[in-house]
Amino acid sequence: MVRSAHFAGELAPLLGALSLATDAGAGNPAESALRTAVMAARLGERLGLAAGPLRDVFYTALLRYLGCSGFAHEEAALAGGDDLAYLATFQGADPARTAEIIGLALRELARGEPLHVRAHAIVRFLAQPRRYAELARAHCDQAAALAAQLGVGADVVAALGEMYERFDGRGAPRALAGRAISLPARVLALAQGLEVHARTAGPAAAAAVARERRGAQFDPDVVDAFLSEPKAVLDVVAAPSAWQAFLDAEPAPRLALDEARLDDVALAFARYVDLKSPFTLGHSTGVARLAADAAPGLGLPPEETRLVRRAGLLHDLGRVSVPNGIWDKPGPLDAGERERVRQHAYHAERVLAQAPALGPLAALVGSHHERSDGSGYHRGVPGAALSPAARLLAAADVYHALTEARAHRPALTSEGAARELGALAARGALDADAVNAVLAAAGHARVRKAHPAGLTDREVEILVLVARGLSNKEVGRALHISPVTVKNHVAHIYEKTGVATRPAAALYAVTNGLVEP
Repeated sequence: MVRSAHFAGELAPLLGALSLATDAGAGNPAESALRTAVMAARLGERLGLAAGPLRDVFYTALLRYLGCSGFAHEEAALAGGDDLAYLATFQGADPARTAEIIGLALRELARGEPLHVRAHAIVRFLAQPRRYAELARAHCDQAAALAAQLGVGADVVAALGEMYERFDGRGAPRALAGRAISLPARVLALAQGLEVHARTAGPAAAAAVARERRGAQFDPDVVDAFLSEPKAVLDVVAAPSAWQAFLDAEPAPRLALDEARLDDVALAFARYVDLKSPFTLGHSTGVARLAADAAPGLGLPPEETRLVRRAGLLHDLGRVSVPNGIWDKPGPLDAGERERVRQHAYHAERVLAQAPALGPLAALVGSHHERSDGSGYHRGVPGAALSPAARLLAAADVYHALTEARAHRPALTSEGAARELGALAARGALDADAVNAVLAAAGHARVRKAHPAGLTDREVEILVLVARGLSNKEVGRALHISPVTVKNHVAHIYEKTGVATRPAAALYAVTNGLVEP
């Protein structure tokens, strides 16, 4: 069933469902963001906030983990490949207490890995003390940039840029202190801390942490508001599900959702997913564009073409539930790793099924790795059980992925990808009609546009390679120029674009459409 073009609904249920993906991307259990939003709203009520500021508090807390994919490449390198475990290890710690952080690193980093992997991860972590500040900036920058696309308001965007700040001024990325930190960010700091500690150690432990860090990490006024009725704030943690409490917590009047905003949300979350790995920059947006371009050639009507485009944007939403050490592994995957990869389509389907506005996409997205001969996943159904849209999305995903480099292989040329797609159709793995439509769409010439910020062709090449995690030496080898020349180009690129880190370069490249093959 295709949703009417006159669709209208509410924004909170959509973002609440998609927050299940950001939970997974932060290494959290499901509904962590929902619980944090409920607690933040309850704290705001006890502070006497009016509807507008209360809404800002609610949405800031809901989107707390929207930046967690931006530093995943670096986090995986620090933690023996598991960026999700890295985030989960430190999220409840007081970052101003060096001994606590070191103790957690010694006990938890790369736990379960061979001794030499653990030792290497710990040594690398201890040798890079500025990594926390870099993580904070990357998370804040990405969350703010993506939230700006969601229509939740400038105050929410600003607060997400301050979510690692501390009341005592010892936070990051700008070392703001006291009321120089926006109120939504101050409420979020306590709500997030309460959610983590109440979930992992119980309500009494959460209250003890609030008292202990009052005036340091947390605003004393917000802590006092919590301590006036701690049970009323924390009881959502013990509930079997936070979903209804979350829906009830959104302040009135509730934010509306129309077709245009639905497209903006899908695009923002596509970028959230693609930024997780340097190998997938621009993948979801590219698949969406290719599938939509190919849809008329398969005879799909405009409404179904719109559905396919949104499915392309969100098809890899479950990718964030898999550690980067698996996605970026240069060698073959073992059985356990392959199973985790197979499950990402299932996770995407389950997230979308929770969202009323995206429910029609769930089955389509869950089928994007199915194959016409029944050899795909996660259900292994044959082509007769797949809709034309599902067969088209599968073909578009394969073609676009083949033109992108992966850790285990280089990118194919467009001609090479076309040959491989044709071979898959010939042996019955992909639908021949869908493949023909995708190949026809991929063969259309596009008018070249001027690059943003006055970047040259060479600078765009270098920016994309830097965004994908290559060092100056590696960029030089790839482009047959010296590392010194690369360094000079990078300095000019950063000056033109205003970025200064690899995650920021990745965000800039994705946002400006520079990573298309």
